[in-house]
Amino acid sequence: MPIDPQVIGTELPEFTVDVERGRLRFFAKAIGESNPVCADVDAAKAAGHRDLPVPPTFFFCLEMERPADHPSLVELLSIDIRHVLHGEQGFTYHAPVHAGDRLTFRTKITDVYSKKGGALEFVVRSTEVIRGGELVAELHNSLVVRNPEAAK
Repeated sequence: MPIDPQVIGTELPEFTVDVERGRLRFFAKAIGESNPVCADVDAAKAAGHRDLPVPPTFFFCLEMERPADHPSLVELLSIDIRHVLHGEQGFTYHAPVHAGDRLTFRTKITDVYSKKGGALEFVVRSTEVIRGGELVAELHNSLVVRNPEAAK
């Protein structure tokens, strides 16, 4: 079933998440980051940070922290998860973010389009990351949904 372009402009419920040191340390270890600034508070402060800095792609992990009572994009659009691919993501940074910050995520569907005669549908979303009223980052992400009905 094709994704209705009428969903463009739909806003997902916003949510707030705290940036935790332990998660930042675990992320640094998982990606093989050996710079002590990413795991040691004293090293981070010596480098001019107020706490452990948030690495560039960590916002994607935080965005996945959406509370269970907040529908995901896949749930909101009733998309069969077996047909979903992560298509693209991008980040625009406006201010440094650190452990201890409380961030609010505001997501909106900004585009829906198809390719290959409707066999591939794309849902584009943009997320604003806000700290205390200040825009600190913008996330852009597209999901690719394979439409098995169009491929027949």
